Amino acid sequence: MDMIKSRGYVALLIFGAIVGVPVAVVAYFFLQLVTAGQQYFLTTLPGELGFHRTPAWWPLPMLALCGLLVGLTLRYLPGTGGHHPVEGFKTGGSVTARDLPGIIFASLATLVLGAVLGPEAPLILIGAGVAVLLVHLVKRDAPAQAVLVIGAAGSFAALSTLLISPLAGAFLLLEAAGIGGGMVSVVLAPGLLAAGVGALIFVGLNKLTGFGTFSLAVPHIPPATNPTIAEFAWAIAIGLAAAVVGTAIRRLAFQLRPIIEHRKVLLTPVAGLAIGGLAIIFAQVTGKGADQVLFSGENALAPLIQQATTWSVGALVLLIVCKGLAYGVSLSSFRGGPTFPGMFIGAAGGIALSHLPGLPMIDGAGLGIGAMTVVMLGGLPLTSVLLTLLFLQSDAVNLISVVIVAVVVAWVASTRLSPWLGQPSPVPSTAQNPAAPMSTS
Repeated sequence: MDMIKSRGYVALLIFGAIVGVPVAVVAYFFLQLVTAGQQYFLTTLPGELGFHRTPAWWPLPMLALCGLLVGLTLRYLPGTGGHHPVEGFKTGGSVTARDLPGIIFASLATLVLGAVLGPEAPLILIGAGVAVLLVHLVKRDAPAQAVLVIGAAGSFAALSTLLISPLAGAFLLLEAAGIGGGMVSVVLAPGLLAAGVGALIFVGLNKLTGFGTFSLAVPHIPPATNPTIAEFAWAIAIGLAAAVVGTAIRRLAFQLRPIIEHRKVLLTPVAGLAIGGLAIIFAQVTGKGADQVLFSGENALAPLIQQATTWSVGALVLLIVCKGLAYGVSLSSFRGGPTFPGMFIGAAGGIALSHLPGLPMIDGAGLGIGAMTVVMLGGLPLTSVLLTLLFLQSDAVNLISVVIVAVVVAWVASTRLSPWLGQPSPVPSTAQNPAAPMSTS
């Protein structure tokens, strides 16, 4: 309380609001660069090289290049390229200014060229890094506690640009970091200011650039009905299934991780080739695009739900298998966030199960999203429920009770299955506390 009453804390609030501007700008153009890069390398570049359409084999060189760039970045640039995604959504550790180029290069190669990971983890680190660098530019000997709070504010602002909700970004980071007691308000207030100002900047950038803004809400989806006894039974079943599937994906990643880390430059491209091969197999068998397997699934999730009737059960099952294996390989080798691929796989599984009696399609998708999210984040049940409801906003009221059941069942079951992961001893890391002090050395 003494800190909140001090003049220094008022200065932190003001600086938090100021920090929201550059962090939002950086996050906005980072996400736009990822979107434009994916479009260019997957569809535009083949045309420029003389192909009438993207060749079926195109994912192989794209993912091999992805692996080579990530491997070289991890081998030769300082730091670890950011948090290792197989560990789930983590916020422990610190990041130095020297680490930022490695974080940016590794995440851009991962996200643009097709590895199955999302942008949330890099955004958290980049937001914190920009914020703390600004603190040191203004006052190089700033107190460690002030650096901590402004670093968290930068992470809040960056993540909120992705989630389109300052409260959701704050909620996720606070639950992941385990911040409690009086520190919640101390850390949260500057972060909310930064996120709120950042949201305004996003609106302005959209008008100036015409690139568009980001929204997680899935429009034009069937309405969810009031939950039935059958749906509560399905919530338990899907929670248990997600725990098994998610744990298997994470086990694959943990088994591959030490093998690949010993020879990053050689084996990360091999991992990329495996991901590309899975995408090709899926595309050739189903006639669907290879991009359904590649990338995080963040942009493909809404069309998957909206066009659920165009998917056969067999295609959905093959999608889960191919994307699940590609996800496991990506978690072992590349750099990005673990959230969106898990949500996509969960939705596909729920839609596949909705062909059975007693489970409406939109309910199955919601249950699958929530259950897989909590498993792949390594916990965070409250955040998993919140993210599910952000995606399915129009059905949130009717779905919340069964989503909670599925998430809690998946969380408890995956915790019981965690010894099966074969998780090795922790690897030293310099990444991932958005609120930790960042050196400029």
